[in-house]
Amino acid sequence: MSTSFDGRRAWRCGRAQAATKAKGWWHSYGDVIPERFDVFIGLEEAASRIDWYETELVPGLLQTERYARAIIGTDNAHEAEEEITRRVNLRIARQALLTRRSAPATLRIALNEAVVRRPVGGKELMAEQLRSMVHASRLPNVTLRVVPFSAGLHRGVMTGQFGVLRFPRTGDGTETEPPTVYADGFTGDLYLDKPEEVARYDVAFDDIWHRSLSEEATRRLLLEVAEQYGDH
Repeated sequence: MSTSFDGRRAWRCGRAQAATKAKGWWHSYGDVIPERFDVFIGLEEAASRIDWYETELVPGLLQTERYARAIIGTDNAHEAEEEITRRVNLRIARQALLTRRSAPATLRIALNEAVVRRPVGGKELMAEQLRSMVHASRLPNVTLRVVPFSAGLHRGVMTGQFGVLRFPRTGDGTETEPPTVYADGFTGDLYLDKPEEVARYDVAFDDIWHRSLSEEATRRLLLEVAEQYGDH
């Protein structure tokens, strides 16, 4: 965990978790949740809007079961199959926040084109994953765009992967929790919630978003690449 995640932020994240205590289903997966990742799951569950930029892999909220298993199995090659299955089940269970009846989260995802072009788990599996993303992109609360290689240099090249989470407001418009930037790393996670930090990532996401393909062009690209994978 990054040192940017100080006591003040831990307290705020704890409040977000407390706010979703009734929905704390993830606690039953405590034995397979990486250290302090339960903090992120609590924030994700409480979020009303998530802006996400991904550079290398399909974000967890859009992964199919087989895609998730390919990634988790590679990252935990020495773990028992039962534990890998539980990790996969946890990842898939998180996706319920997009389709829940009560206030489903609004999700905007921008994907680097490399995510689409990398056949994780093989071409047949990847074709399935791409078609699944097309289906998810038609949810009323999900918007998906691809940042093409032709966009050239944009802020996402410098920021790397990140997400900005925002939370519901009270009746008078007060934020229940401060917006929080999250970036996962190989050896630890980064949480930022100072206004100036969040503002810089908002600017970066806006730049990425406006350099990306439209929603319809994105769907066409995903289906075209899926067909190319299916031809092999």
